Amino acid sequence: MMNEPNPRVRVALVFGGRSDEHAISCATAAGVLAAIDRERFDVVPIGITRAGQWVIAADDPQRWAITEGVVPEVGALEAAGVSIPLGDEPRDLVVSNAGEVPVALNAVDVVLPLLHGPFGEDGTVQGLFELAGLPYVGSGVFASAAGMDKHYMKVVLAAAGLPVGPYEVITPRQWRVDRADALERVAGLGWPVFVKPTRAGSSIGITRVDGPEGLEAAIAEAQRHDPKVIVEAAIDGRELECAVLEGRGDDPPRTTQPGEIVVTGTSHGFYDYEAKYFDADGVTLAWPADVPTEVGEQVRELAATTFEALGCEGLGRVDFFYTPAGDLIVNEINTMPGFTPFSMYPMMWQRSGVEYPDLITELIELALERPTGLR
Repeated sequence: MMNEPNPRVRVALVFGGRSDEHAISCATAAGVLAAIDRERFDVVPIGITRAGQWVIAADDPQRWAITEGVVPEVGALEAAGVSIPLGDEPRDLVVSNAGEVPVALNAVDVVLPLLHGPFGEDGTVQGLFELAGLPYVGSGVFASAAGMDKHYMKVVLAAAGLPVGPYEVITPRQWRVDRADALERVAGLGWPVFVKPTRAGSSIGITRVDGPEGLEAAIAEAQRHDPKVIVEAAIDGRELECAVLEGRGDDPPRTTQPGEIVVTGTSHGFYDYEAKYFDADGVTLAWPADVPTEVGEQVRELAATTFEALGCEGLGRVDFFYTPAGDLIVNEINTMPGFTPFSMYPMMWQRSGVEYPDLITELIELALERPTGLR
């Protein structure tokens, strides 16, 4: 007697990766593994080691959670290696152990790439899934790449008429050939400035610099994470965030009311990596943000416009500065925001009436409705 077909959607949940945000990606996976609707979805966890090896990973939320004194990491010996064949068909994962014949591990219907930073959030794995003909959650190749690169993100947003702050970019060649010019351009922004890796997230490698004496060291720190550096003028303003979700069919993007990031810990000069992930008492989300109604509506409109200007899909979180003069400035868009149950993106949707498990389901359904390839 033949087995009954499995009615559940088979989801490859991909996490870890080669970027400095490896542990954050694992923590995101822990949250999703614990919350995803197992009545509707079969889950195949796939971890990517820091060296780039893809392995079948443990389906255990606790294994991937950030706990006190323990930062999760995908190990090369986690399990069997896995690869995704290219071409529209078949979509079977191929699993291999050293010295054994590779075997197929059934078909995958959709990929949920919970990867943060370069080599995951920047269009690279999105291109792989396109070549494999696999639907996947989130933005496509261009939107992911532009959203990851703070330089080109600002170029696209400014061209769309969106307000962005003053900045300077220092490429590796410019730093080698004419360091004095680069330093002079940065000084023209005024002080303080924020020196950042151009293609990184989670506030990794960012330094606030209050004068020229600390600038070269800050650039060196940013270059440890990315050879291309962006320096942004400090903006006096409150930090607002707005969560965006792709509309169904031809509907426009959906947005939440804006929230405000309030850094209360005295050890944080700004919303840095430690504040985001390791100091639960040092940061709060004020939601909805205490702003005039018309400002809240403007934030939502600008967030949706930012999402569409880059051609984003699935999800995004748009961050703003709200200045004392009443101006709104788009700081950045994150095409794969932190997605633990306590991250700002799902928290804003939860407070808007969309619970965390339902948000996961919504994103998977959106991905299944969307074709791969040119669209």
